[in-house]
Amino acid sequence: MGKLAAGTANTLRGRSEQLVALEQALNTARAGSGTVLVLRGEAGIGKTALLRHVEAHAIGFRTVGVSGIEAEMVLPYASLQQLCAPMMSRLHDLTAPQREALSIAFGLAEGEAANRLLVGMAVLGLMATATEDQPLVCIVDDAQWLDETSMQVLTFVAKHLAHTSVALIFALQELREDRTAGLPDLTVEGLSIPDARALLDSVVCVPLDPLVRDRIVAEAHGNPTALLELPSTLAPTELAGGFWLPDSHSLTSYLESAFHRRFRLLPPDSRRLLQIAAAEPTGDVDLLFRAAGSQGIAAAAAAPAVSSGLIQFDTGVCFQHPMVRSAVYRRMSVPDRQAVHQALAEATDPETAPDRRAWHRAHTVTQPDESVARDLEDSAGRARLRGGIAASASFLHRSAELTPDRERHVARALAAAQVEVDAGAVDDAYGLLATAEAGPLDSLQHAQLDWLRASLMFSEARGGAAPLRLLESANRLTPLAPASARDTLLEAAGALVFAGRLNEGTVREQVAAAARAGPLPQKRGTVDDLLDSVVGLTVDGSSASVQTIKHAVRTVREEQTLTALEGGSRLRLAHAPIAQSLALEVWDDEAWEDLTAGAVHQARAEGALAVLPLALDGRACFHVFSGEFDAAAAEIAEVSAISAVTGAPDVINAALVLGGWKAQQVQNLDRREATIKEAGSRGEGRVLGLADYAAAVQYNGLGRYDAALAAATSACRYEDLGTYGWALVELIEAASRTGEPTTAAGALAELTERTSASGTAWARGTEACAQALLSDGPAAQSLYQEAIEALGSCRMVMPLARARLLYGEWLRRESRRQESRTHLRSACEVFDQAGADCFAERARRELSVTGDTVRKRTVGADLELTKQESQIARQAEKGHTNAEIANQLFISPRTVEWHLGNIFAKLGVSSRRHLHAALPPLELQ
Repeated sequence: MGKLAAGTANTLRGRSEQLVALEQALNTARAGSGTVLVLRGEAGIGKTALLRHVEAHAIGFRTVGVSGIEAEMVLPYASLQQLCAPMMSRLHDLTAPQREALSIAFGLAEGEAANRLLVGMAVLGLMATATEDQPLVCIVDDAQWLDETSMQVLTFVAKHLAHTSVALIFALQELREDRTAGLPDLTVEGLSIPDARALLDSVVCVPLDPLVRDRIVAEAHGNPTALLELPSTLAPTELAGGFWLPDSHSLTSYLESAFHRRFRLLPPDSRRLLQIAAAEPTGDVDLLFRAAGSQGIAAAAAAPAVSSGLIQFDTGVCFQHPMVRSAVYRRMSVPDRQAVHQALAEATDPETAPDRRAWHRAHTVTQPDESVARDLEDSAGRARLRGGIAASASFLHRSAELTPDRERHVARALAAAQVEVDAGAVDDAYGLLATAEAGPLDSLQHAQLDWLRASLMFSEARGGAAPLRLLESANRLTPLAPASARDTLLEAAGALVFAGRLNEGTVREQVAAAARAGPLPQKRGTVDDLLDSVVGLTVDGSSASVQTIKHAVRTVREEQTLTALEGGSRLRLAHAPIAQSLALEVWDDEAWEDLTAGAVHQARAEGALAVLPLALDGRACFHVFSGEFDAAAAEIAEVSAISAVTGAPDVINAALVLGGWKAQQVQNLDRREATIKEAGSRGEGRVLGLADYAAAVQYNGLGRYDAALAAATSACRYEDLGTYGWALVELIEAASRTGEPTTAAGALAELTERTSASGTAWARGTEACAQALLSDGPAAQSLYQEAIEALGSCRMVMPLARARLLYGEWLRRESRRQESRTHLRSACEVFDQAGADCFAERARRELSVTGDTVRKRTVGADLELTKQESQIARQAEKGHTNAEIANQLFISPRTVEWHLGNIFAKLGVSSRRHLHAALPPLELQ
C-alpha cells in the first residue's frame, strides 16, 4: 500500500481501489509519463473527498484545480481560465501563436475568435513548462458543469499528455452527455453495508435503534454524504431511537424538489402509501401495509410507487434516497400528517412497541391531550432503553407540551428538563424551565427549578458560580427532600473539583458543613459514602481520610458493576468524575482504570452527552499514564466532537496532560495560553493547575529544571483533588535538580504523608522514586529498585519508565555505565512507543554519554501494535463490526475506526480482509 492510501481508514472508508488508482496516476506522472483519470459517480458519493485527499497527499507535486459551476456553463473558457490562472506567469514561454490564442480566449487581448487547437496546444505547453521544477496534478471537480469550450480543450489536453509530468484528474456526475468518453475512468460506487454502518456509527453521538440504523443505511445506498449529513441536520434528541421525523432542518436541494415532482405524478393511493412510509421510522413492511389497509389502500398501490423508482419493498421499506423521505414528509399538509400517524398508531402493537405507538399518537394532535401525554410519559422508559437518554428526553418533552392541566404540566416539564440536562440539550432544558416557571409551583418544585438551573450553569461553565448555586439549591431542598439535597451537595462537591483554585470564598467548607448538619438517610448509599469522603478531605485532610475514601471508591465500583450487569442506571453518571478523583487521591490505579472505563461505557450506552465528554476526558488521562497515547488522543478528539454537538465548553484536562507528556506545551504556547485563558474565564481553576502540571512535566522532560520548578511550584499552590500528588512529584524532581533541597524535602514530606497512607503499588513506587532523588549511595539504589519493582506491578507505564530513566541517570553518574544502559534503553523504548518525545530524547542523551546509541524513532519505523491496537486488530480480523468491537472494549466506534487507521498504516494494509495475512500468529505475539 502506498503513501496516498496508507492510514486513510478514518476519512476515506471503503475507497482502497480508488486510492490505489489515484496513486498509480501520480506515480506515472512523477516518472515523466503524463496520465489522466476520470472519477464517475452520483452526487455525494465521495468523489470530491478523493480529490481533496489527492491535494493533501500529492507530496512533491504542484497542484492546480477548478470546480465546474452550472451557472457559468454559458461562459466560454471560464473554467479553463480558472484552472490556468496559477500558471499564467509562464505565458511568455509559449510560442507567439499559442500565447496570442490563449490571451484572446481568456479576454486578456483582443482579436478574432481563438483557434481551439491553438488554445489546447497553449494549455498543454503551459502545463509542460509548469513541471520543469516539479510534477503537476490538475484537479477538475464537477466536470459535468464545465463550459463546453473548456471541456473540449481539457479533453484534447488529456489525450496528449504523453512525455509530460502531468496528472489530470476529473470527477463528474453523469447528468448529461458524456464528454469524457474514451478517457481512462473509474466508477466510485456506494459503500458496502458494513462500511456504511461503520461510517454512520462514527458520526452519531447517541445510541441508534438497530432497525432505524439499518433503514438509514439502506436508504443512503452507500452514499457517504447522505450518511454524514443526516446526523448533522438533527439534534441528538431528534435522532435518538428513530423517533425523529423530517422537518425544516432536513436536507433540501434540487434533488428533493425533483423527487417531489415525481411523487406528485403517482396515483392518490400510491402517494398516501409513500406518506405513511415516510412517517414510519423502522421500515417495517408489515406495519406499513397494515396502516395503509386501515385507510382502504390496497397492496396494489405499491406497484406504481416502485415503478417510479422512489421506493422499494423487500425485507424492509427503502426509499431511493433519504431526500425522498424528507421531501414526502415535509410537504404533507397537517391533516394528512395527522391521518398518517393515526393509521400508524392504530397499526402498531401496543404490547411490543408501546413507545412507537405513543409517538405516532403524539403526532395526531395539535392541542393538549392528557391521554396522549400520559402515554408518552409512560413510554419514556422504554424509549430510553431503545434510544438512550435523548430518546427519553424527546418523549418527556412532548408529554409536557401536550399536558392540559397546569400543575401536571409543571411536574412533567421539570422531569423532562432534568433528562434534557443529562442529554446535553441545554437550550431545550432552558425552554422547559421557562414554561415550568410560569407555575403554579409548590415549594419543592421551586427548589427543583433552582437546582436544575444550577445544574445547567455547571454544564455551561463547570466552575464560576456553579458550586455556590448548587450549594444554595441543596440548602433549599434539605427540609423538603433530604435525599435530593444530599445528591445536590455531591454535585456541588463535584463542581468544586472543576473550580479548583478559583472557587469562591468558603464554598468547600460550607458544603462539608451542610453534609454533616443535614439529616442522615435511613439507608446509606453511594452518595453518602462519597459525601463522607468530601467531608473528610475538607475537615481532616487527605492522609486521615484514606480509609473513608477507599470505602467510597469500593462502593462506587460495586455499584458500577451492578449497573453493567443489570443494564440499568443504579449509579448516577454525575458521580463518576468525583469518584475518579477520589481514586487518584489514594493512588488506586486499578480503581481508576475500572471507574473510567465504566463511566464511558455507561454514558455511551445511555447517550448521556452531558456526561460523556467528562467520562472520556477521565479515560484519556488514564491512558496517558498507562502509556496509550494514541487511545488518549482519540478520546480527546471525541470529547471535542461531542462538545461541538452539544454546544458545551470543551473539556481540556486530558488534552493538557497529554500535551505535557508529548512535548506539545512549549511548541503550541500561544494556543495553550488562549485555551487556559478561556477556561479560566469560566472559572475552571482545575485547568490552571493541570496546565502548570503539564508544563512541569514538559520542562522536566526537556531538562529545563528551572522552568519546571516554577511551573510545579505554581501547580502546588492549590491542592487539586486527585492531581495534587502528580504536581508534587514534578516539584521534587525539579527542586532536586536545581539545588533547592529545602523545597524538595518539603514536597517529599507532603507526598510521603499521602502515599504511605495509601499503600498501593503506585503509591509505594512513587514514594520510593521521589525519596531516591534525595538520597545517595546504597540507599538511593535500593529505593530506585523498590520503585521499579512496585511500579512494574501496576498499570502505570509512564511513571515506571520515568523511574527507569532516573535510575539509569543515577547509575551513569555513579560510573556504572553497563548497568545504566539497560534501564535507559528500557525507558527510551517505552517513551518512543508512547510518543513521549522529550523524555525519549533525554534518555538518548544519557545513553550517548555512556557510549551507547539508540536510533531516533522515525515515522513508520515502529510498526509494533499497542496492546489495544492488537485487541482491535484481532477482533476486526474475526469480522466484528466497529460497533461490536467498541462494545467489547468499552470505547466508541469512532475510537475503533481511529485505531484501525493506525493499524492499517503500521501493517501496510488497506482493509480488514488483509489483516489475517498481516498479523502474526497469536502464539508468536
